[in-house]
Amino acid sequence: MSALKDQITNDMKDAMRAKDTQRLGTIRLLLAACKQKEVDERVVLDDVMVIAIVDKLVKQRKDSITAFESAARQDLADIEKAELVVLQGYLPARLSAEEVAAEVAAIVAALTAELGHKPVQSEMGKVMGAAKAKLAGKADMAQVSAAIKAALA
Repeated sequence: MSALKDQITNDMKDAMRAKDTQRLGTIRLLLAACKQKEVDERVVLDDVMVIAIVDKLVKQRKDSITAFESAARQDLADIEKAELVVLQGYLPARLSAEEVAAEVAAIVAALTAELGHKPVQSEMGKVMGAAKAKLAGKADMAQVSAAIKAALA
């Protein structure tokens, strides 16, 4: 079992003791997503996999907030924002735009040496695969994608 999953479980118990229903609901949702992944794929989650699940849930919350705000449903958007704050507490510190650009430049340089030529736009998938493996949970993948496009341009 991962240390992060243990922390989430302990946070759930603390939220139950404190009768913090909003936080408790969000943590239970996260643990249910983790359990679903374990059952579906018959694996024991490590920290990287748990962070990927948290990332997915964070992205869902951001999309929901945008949709609710465009539909003038601020009450639902506020609920999603509260869940987003709880979920973001389980993510590691994010890299800045400059750090992401530096990491992408290093990945492109490594692939240039491996391929014998600088990757072109049509090889973005190779670069993105390497970037996902290296930057999972450390950076927003939309930001990484933009940095890769800039590096390959």
